[in-house]
Amino acid sequence: MMEDATNSNPQSLGFTDKLKSWLSWSWTYICGVWFVMVLTMIYILRSPLKLQDTLTSASVFLNTLTPKFYVALTGTSSLISGLILIFEWWYFRKYGTSFIEQVSVSHLRPLLGGGESSSSTGLFSSVNGEPELRPSVSECKVWRNPLNLFRGSEYSRYTWVTGKEPLTYYDMNLSAQDHQTFFTGDTQQLKPEDTVMQKGWRERSPQARIRAAYQAIELNHECAAAYVLLAEEEAATITEAERLFKQALRSAGKDINLLVYIKRRLAMCARKLGRIKEAVKMMRDLMKEFPLLGMLNIHENLLEALLELQAYADVQAVLAKYDDISLPKSATICYTSALLKARAVSDKFSPEAASRRGLSTAEMNAVEAIHRAVEFNPHVPKYLLEMKSLILPPEHILKRGDSEAVAYAFFHLQHWKRAEGALNLLHCTWEGTFRIIPYPLEKGHLFYPYPGCTESADRELLPSFHEVSVYPKKELPFFILFTAGLCSFTAMLAMLTHQFPELMGVFAKAFFSTLFAPLGFFADKMESFMPSGFWHQLTLV
Repeated sequence: MMEDATNSNPQSLGFTDKLKSWLSWSWTYICGVWFVMVLTMIYILRSPLKLQDTLTSASVFLNTLTPKFYVALTGTSSLISGLILIFEWWYFRKYGTSFIEQVSVSHLRPLLGGGESSSSTGLFSSVNGEPELRPSVSECKVWRNPLNLFRGSEYSRYTWVTGKEPLTYYDMNLSAQDHQTFFTGDTQQLKPEDTVMQKGWRERSPQARIRAAYQAIELNHECAAAYVLLAEEEAATITEAERLFKQALRSAGKDINLLVYIKRRLAMCARKLGRIKEAVKMMRDLMKEFPLLGMLNIHENLLEALLELQAYADVQAVLAKYDDISLPKSATICYTSALLKARAVSDKFSPEAASRRGLSTAEMNAVEAIHRAVEFNPHVPKYLLEMKSLILPPEHILKRGDSEAVAYAFFHLQHWKRAEGALNLLHCTWEGTFRIIPYPLEKGHLFYPYPGCTESADRELLPSFHEVSVYPKKELPFFILFTAGLCSFTAMLAMLTHQFPELMGVFAKAFFSTLFAPLGFFADKMESFMPSGFWHQLTLV
């Protein structure tokens, strides 16, 4: 019996879905029939309602209006549509969608029998016609930036110079959650200083976080997490940050999370202070000591340091281990692989010569590597080619998004410039990627289809003064084009009516007489088709 009930349930659901689809399909036709019936009733009752007299008096009233009224009318229409256009354009640039379209879909579509638009996942058709789930914003995984800067000695200095905040509250809140999870794992056995630090990480003000760190040190002079916070937030130079991290390392004990974090930041300090070989050794030792922490992406720090040393053979060895089909990719992996292959041929590459003789095997490999990297993250080339201005990278990135592109280009642009001709090869070939990727983007070429949630997530991670790169490039919504056309048309009518009032009056009369001619023709045909006195008898009924 249970099996029968289970088997019958999909059939009942299918019937319900069919009934809903039939109702939504018939709703349009019911509205059309209702509209025709209303017009017919108005025509039948035109005599009792004295519609003819009303139209005559209205036409007399309109004829008495001066051209100044029409100038004011069209001018006001142009002003209102212009204001709507400005708001729509601002909303589209800020949120990537039309406000009118969004409101229409959210509120009118359910009333007209459409599906719910507020679901967390969108549907689009697959190749075989079945619906597939499109990832929502909540499903876009945000990663800690492996090369994130120091707040006190780097981000704060940018704020002092420009007066702009390089980090968003959303980004800093994610960092606070990371630190709470990373440094206070067992909440059942918290020490007093750990409780203070747990609250301190959540403080929004930098001064409040620093005060919490000093309060924790007063409770325990060996509180490593407090020294980490001071190194990140209060240290005004990298040298001062390194000193505080060394103090934290002496106090860390056997806490693996603290040890990994502190040693990684010490390696980054050495890299920033020019001790690159020392930084490389520290990173290699860290990866050997904790081989299971690959999710922290320490190899990306190692790749950047090796590129600075121009140790390309070592870079290739690291890529051979981490550029594997079974491992998650990143812009650093894909573009570093492309850089190594481009470097082998870019110094002698010429677009004219390549078009005459064709591409060699090495050049073809380099171009394919560039196409692979661009498909993974299409935002990076504009930063490497300096077609878009760079900003300080955020503390968290979204893979394949604009935030990852900013973070990669910020640290690796110098390495591409150092390889002679590499940027020229990238400039000549990167746009060819989009001819390979299927359109629409339901399918990818070498990777999964490009996620549709990157724009919304990147707007949360990147500061408001940065123009977020969007892929695929969105076309202007219909309502922006419509309001632009309406604004231009009404402004032109206002100007013409002001300059040529008599001519525009003649034109308006001719236009409206032509517009209503089919209605008059239809009414005459109905009068001749129906028996005499038929409409009069209907009105009596």
